[in-house]
Amino acid sequence: MAQSAGTSRQRIVVGAADLIRRRGLAGSTVRELAAHSGAPLGSTYHYFPRGKQQLAAEAVRFAGDLVSTTLERELAAGPVAGLRAFLALWRRTVIDSDFQAGCPVLAVAVEEPPAEGAAEAVDAAADVFTAWERLLAGSLCEHGVDAPAAAELATLIVASVEGTVAMCRAKRDIAPLDHVATRLEHIIENATRRDGGTDA
Repeated sequence: MAQSAGTSRQRIVVGAADLIRRRGLAGSTVRELAAHSGAPLGSTYHYFPRGKQQLAAEAVRFAGDLVSTTLERELAAGPVAGLRAFLALWRRTVIDSDFQAGCPVLAVAVEEPPAEGAAEAVDAAADVFTAWERLLAGSLCEHGVDAPAAAELATLIVASVEGTVAMCRAKRDIAPLDHVATRLEHIIENATRRDGGTDA
């Protein structure tokens, strides 16, 4: 049976997210992004008429939504549980790829926006980072941390984990992520304890 348009389009987005997390956006052409997903180049331009920026933006949102879904589920048990799930996602990504893959959101965020046209991919990355911060900050607030401190701590978590994933890839060593995990847990526990919250 032929694949539906939705399935074909989704396959291209998933393939693009995987290649971007390995090679970055600048190092990936539309042709390579299409080939990585096994889709014809013509189909890729059919679904993404604005080209690489549109495709990369959707790939970033796809990756971001996967993480957000996990965070929402695990944060129900508290911010430490959410942190552990967040870290586990990236730990698995790095190890399973033999240190070849990182976060496609970060990969897009650190590259120069296009000289012409809208920076769709960078804008999508900003939206994803903001979504993750809001989820974490919301959970921290629910566990007694005041809103300004919760927002700061949420930013610290996202920035620390994203930066540490890059370090792990460069060093080919997962230890930096484990070190950050330990320290962030202590910070969250101290923040929720000081402000009267409790965590699972």
